[in-house]
Amino acid sequence: MGKKRIVTQEGDKVKDIKSPQNVSSKKKFESGVLYVQSTYNNTKVLLTDPKGNALAWSSSGSLGFKGAKKGTPFAAAKVGETLAVSAETFGVKQVDVVVKGVGSGRESSIRGFTSKGITISSIKDVTPVPFNGPKPKKPRRV
Repeated sequence: MGKKRIVTQEGDKVKDIKSPQNVSSKKKFESGVLYVQSTYNNTKVLLTDPKGNALAWSSSGSLGFKGAKKGTPFAAAKVGETLAVSAETFGVKQVDVVVKGVGSGRESSIRGFTSKGITISSIKDVTPVPFNGPKPKKPRRV
């Protein structure tokens, strides 16, 4: 079907209906929670309201990065910037950040998000760390 377009009479310009500049959010939130999941292969970022309801998300794969480029800090910074633009439509001024994973995009996605003027009140790391590791091999019977 594609995106719906409206042609105006002034100069026959085409406007997109579903672009972030034209659509304003019905609900406004002062604060939110930013979840960053950074693996070796990808970086996913999710913005929620304080209750935990998802507002917007983005990942380096959804921006068009493919293969090994998805796990780079540059791709993670672009993910943070695009999510910050959509966060402005919701009126988010400050966020709490929850980071999970050991990838290279942990810090750069947060830096890209704050480059648009949104403040960070706290950063929490919830990366799972095993405390006793995997079960050892059975002894060999000869």
